[in-house]
Amino acid sequence: MLNNLTRRASLIALGAVAGASWLGSGFVSMARALTTAEAEKLVSKLVTEIDVSINSGKSGNSLYKDFERIFDKYGDVPIIAQTVLGVEWRSASAAQRQAFADAFKGYMARKYGKRFHEFKGARIEVTGARPVKSFYQVQAVAFLRSNSPFQVVFLVSDRSGKDKFFNLIIEGVNMRIAESTAIGSMLDKRGGNLDAMIADLRKAG
Repeated sequence: MLNNLTRRASLIALGAVAGASWLGSGFVSMARALTTAEAEKLVSKLVTEIDVSINSGKSGNSLYKDFERIFDKYGDVPIIAQTVLGVEWRSASAAQRQAFADAFKGYMARKYGKRFHEFKGARIEVTGARPVKSFYQVQAVAFLRSNSPFQVVFLVSDRSGKDKFFNLIIEGVNMRIAESTAIGSMLDKRGGNLDAMIADLRKAG
């Protein structure tokens, strides 16, 4: 049986590949009328694609490419990049921002994809959705073999003009905060050199 740390890491892996898009509490109002049903439908499609990839028999780069595609399809990648990089985003050039977003997608796919051998036969079931302020919470339950179910919450909006999820919370663990900390540590170790961090991020995970 997985210990608590491994179980949590495993669930974070599911969410990461799904795209874990994140935004801070200063969320602006939605540009159009995303509905509860649409938010739930988005997450239902997302977890279906995750399930297919997990149980496809793929491994290595082939599986990572699947995860990266799912992340890009369902996650608001520009918002992910901006919020995870934090204050450094403000001073970054347009080219650096794009380079970071691209490197981050690959990093997430590799980082969590390596753990996906634990997920064969796993599934996530969507259980409902509700509006919260200017976005929607979509509740789901993650089932892993030989482990108790865990709650997973997707936060969904249409800020980018398309229905996307921008944050993921697993047993109270906020993905935005977790990856912001990890990226911040990588940047600190490189003396704040953003280009160096991006270059290393392309190989990390």
